[in-house]
Amino acid sequence: MGRQSLLSIGSDDTEAGIQVRSAAISEAVTLRKLRIFWAVAHCESMTRAAKLLDVTQPSLSQQLAGFEAAIGNKLFDRRSNSMVLTEAGRQLLRKAETVLRSVQELEDVIPGNGMHGTIRLGGVASVMRSLLPSAMKEFRVAHGHLDYDLHEGGPGEIMELLHARRITLGLLDTNSLANLGGSFHRQQIISDPYVLAVPESVDLRDIPAASGLGEAQLAVLNSTIQFVFGNEHSRRIEDWFARVLPTHRLIARARSFEMALELVRQGQGVCLVPALAALAGNLTMGGVRLYETGLPARNIVAIVPAQYQRMQPYAALLGALQTAARDVQLPRTEPMPRFVAARIARGA
Repeated sequence: MGRQSLLSIGSDDTEAGIQVRSAAISEAVTLRKLRIFWAVAHCESMTRAAKLLDVTQPSLSQQLAGFEAAIGNKLFDRRSNSMVLTEAGRQLLRKAETVLRSVQELEDVIPGNGMHGTIRLGGVASVMRSLLPSAMKEFRVAHGHLDYDLHEGGPGEIMELLHARRITLGLLDTNSLANLGGSFHRQQIISDPYVLAVPESVDLRDIPAASGLGEAQLAVLNSTIQFVFGNEHSRRIEDWFARVLPTHRLIARARSFEMALELVRQGQGVCLVPALAALAGNLTMGGVRLYETGLPARNIVAIVPAQYQRMQPYAALLGALQTAARDVQLPRTEPMPRFVAARIARGA
């Protein structure tokens, strides 16, 4: 009898045939293989899926190929830079997501499961470093038996970890949540205003126009460092600089606010950052001045699977994060410079 696809067992199969194929299914469709399939389908890239699962790409490729061979279906079309689901892959993905979600929910209610010994959370670096230590300090008073698995990363990476259940709680800007499904709950944590960071030597107070600066200071002001985040964010930042500093020149693109701020601190240019990024411990980062910008604030929320929002210890951790956010002191920020306010008002 030739091999038949596990996705296409017909109703007219004999009892013996069904038993044989059921045994084959048990060997081919394991939770590990379903998670591998799901990760590749979600990431649309072997490289990103391997990083998400913390395995090597050759190992991942071999396991996926073995999975396809075992079930007798091609699940992906391999293209130059992406993995695209076939029709069989799309059908299996719907089933796989149901199975993996059910297994996760089962693990969560089993007494003594390891899930309850480790809190797995992640978020953007500036929020993690400014809020999490204080929240953990309060939280550990009642939950000192728990340990933590912490991840810092970009919004896209944190969302992938949430969807893959590699973390249970994420701290993100609401602008990052376009693909957030209904199975997640979001809870407001803090509003984080965007500020203009300039070197300490560049004092923008009380000058009616940028031309009032010295030549060297004006050159620094017109040298911009921009954080690479996403199209919408980049456009908003570029529009702001175009209105306020129409003769500016982009000198660097940074992948972290910390890197952008370090370049500013060393006098190489200016940048727009969330205020929390300029905190060093409980103090404002030295060597920089911060000014109001009028830009919409970054709205930070905690994201958890919906079933966790009232489940302990996660409900208590959400409360501790909100307390830490209320207690945090944002960096000292100067009022918006007069020439900035004038240009924004004119829409120049």
